[in-house]
Amino acid sequence: MRKLLLVGAGVAALTSTACATTSQEGRGTAGDPSTATATQDSGVPQGTPAATATARKPLLGGWSGPYGGVPPFDEVQVEHFKPALEAAIEEYRRELAAIADNPEAPTFENTLTALEDTGRTYGNVLTLYGIWSSSMSSPELQAVQREMAPRLAAFADEITQNEKLFQRIAAVYDSPEKAKLTPEQQRLTWRYYTDFVRAGAKLEGEAKKRLADINQRLASLYTSFSQNVLADEENYTVVLESEEELAGLPGSVRSGAAAAAETRGLKGKWVITNTRSSMEPFLTYSDRRELREKVWRNYVGRGDNGDAHDNNAIISEVLKLRAERARLLGYPTHAHWRLENAMAGTPERAMELMEAVWKPAVARVHQEVADMQAIADKSGAKLKIQPWDYRYYAEKVRKAKYDLDQNEVKPYLQLEKLREGMFWVAGELFGFSFTPVSDVPVYHPDVRVWEVKDKASGRHVGLWYFDPYARQGKRSGAWMNAWRRQERFNGEVTTIVSNNSNFVKGQPGEPVLISWEDASTLFHEFGHALHGLSSNVTYPTLAGTAVARDYVEFPSQLLEHWLSTPEVLNRFALHHQTGKPIPQELVAKIEKAATFNQGFATVEYLASALVDMKLHLAGDQRIDPDAFERDTLKTLGLPEEIVMRHRTPHFSHVFAGDGYSAGYYSYLWSDTLTADAYEAFTEGKGAYDAAVARRLRDHVFSVGNTIDPAEGYRAFRGKKAGINALMRKRGFPVPTATKKKK
Repeated sequence: MRKLLLVGAGVAALTSTACATTSQEGRGTAGDPSTATATQDSGVPQGTPAATATARKPLLGGWSGPYGGVPPFDEVQVEHFKPALEAAIEEYRRELAAIADNPEAPTFENTLTALEDTGRTYGNVLTLYGIWSSSMSSPELQAVQREMAPRLAAFADEITQNEKLFQRIAAVYDSPEKAKLTPEQQRLTWRYYTDFVRAGAKLEGEAKKRLADINQRLASLYTSFSQNVLADEENYTVVLESEEELAGLPGSVRSGAAAAAETRGLKGKWVITNTRSSMEPFLTYSDRRELREKVWRNYVGRGDNGDAHDNNAIISEVLKLRAERARLLGYPTHAHWRLENAMAGTPERAMELMEAVWKPAVARVHQEVADMQAIADKSGAKLKIQPWDYRYYAEKVRKAKYDLDQNEVKPYLQLEKLREGMFWVAGELFGFSFTPVSDVPVYHPDVRVWEVKDKASGRHVGLWYFDPYARQGKRSGAWMNAWRRQERFNGEVTTIVSNNSNFVKGQPGEPVLISWEDASTLFHEFGHALHGLSSNVTYPTLAGTAVARDYVEFPSQLLEHWLSTPEVLNRFALHHQTGKPIPQELVAKIEKAATFNQGFATVEYLASALVDMKLHLAGDQRIDPDAFERDTLKTLGLPEEIVMRHRTPHFSHVFAGDGYSAGYYSYLWSDTLTADAYEAFTEGKGAYDAAVARRLRDHVFSVGNTIDPAEGYRAFRGKKAGINALMRKRGFPVPTATKKKK
């Protein structure tokens, strides 16, 4: 989740839950306001040339249309963004100045409630800007990003360093009257105060200026990092010229590669793009080892090719600046700053969890590699398992051990049928219904929209946008966005959320078949969406997925469990040709192999999480990213057959923004809750136990950040979550000291 500012309802809607594409990690931040004046109807400062004013207007007006207003995607042009952002900043400055300069004594209503109602135009513009940045990028937009990134960061600092504004927030926070506020209002007061303090509101003089300089420089570096990764994803592809080079590839992979080639003007050939959704199936099925290595090297080398798009120097500077910023703010390291208000609380607690899982996971990898090497030796292949072999031979082990071939499963996993299955699960657990709508604009023809309602009352809940396919200009991975958060402090406002994926689009008319892992990713991201759709709070800053980083992945990881329930498989895992449901014997094989390859999945994720944390605990140390990564992994004992899931030079979670920096451990922390929470269902009447589902909605999905997440979890589960359920879920030995006595 990435938020550019923590002020105002409009900006509060700028929530992006950034996920990768696997079930293991989830899926898958100056001027004088008194001089600003504006025309009443357009939000454009007086004296602005008419042509520029016209260009700004489509983005500056409030969202109109049905469902409480929708994003005006049909009116957006790249040249609108810069002038619209500039005008929205000026409007936001005036709104904030009115609060800061209010002669009345500070109260919750005239300060915090007022802040919740500011920045709406700015938030709307940033939402559209963010969508174009992640899903519709172009050289023209990237030029705007490079110019505006430091300016947006400077404006964020301008807000949190506004002394008069902070003094009003602090006055409400310190007032005896705070005790008379509702619990949600007290939580909002705490959130504003702590966010401002953590952003440097108490700094003075040169320290404040230096902090602003750091944040502006970091914003530019994050933009460059992202653009470099995108460039390598688009420029490094593998073109297959003949049928021989397709050996081992199932029809769905061939079809996707042919479609990718056709979009690049290479009809009659096949293209393996440099994204996970293209790389993973190729490495799993291709019989051509030299091509597997080429595809693998392209993928793991993103941002690390020693060319104009190399990210190593950027990473070094980012780490240096983050360490300096942490010291300015009074923290030993960036990691301590980031984790202060997380569930873990300290880097030490996060490390303790990761280290507890690391050793059994590595031990499992050694077992997995031995099984793979045995099959390779038996087949006469004279090789030692390498990283580009792992998926290929793991699939052969799966077949040998469990008589389970993913090619048997994939024909039953149609993207559209699984989407229907997600809707059904949402109906059973949350009481939601989904109806397609066509009366709203979209930003690309691939995007579709559904209205979400409460089935019992017919009440409109929100809109769900679905952008499933990979394309040029769209960043890789999978994620959820909240384009507008739910609120009701100043009238009922419903949410707008989206799910975004990078599935390889097949030929026209052909169903898109996906892997079991991709299906888990699909359910995971939908879990984030349901978290946003379930929101039932008063203030937008506290709504939906605006929770602690190591809690936000809990609802999404939890929903993955429902993919494998018989109710979903029998209704929605239908063969794309015959329409018959997946056979029960195949389901039994899937269940039996549930913990298969967990060593690989856990270790490749944890390697990234541990390197992330250690990078940010290094403090002032000058970092050579490649050397640090190599030396750290050697010390950890990473098996040589595996690399980090996200190597440092393309680790966008961590270096394309502050979002998951020193926080990639969050997926494991959340999965500790996930495993324990699902056992609440299995200990009850099963996956669709209505009473457990009600507790889950009431205490987790609907409350946003109105309560401490640990309290919310205890209210749902009746106890704290330990590590036992997590170890059972992954098929690892439960630590002896924590085993229950018989």
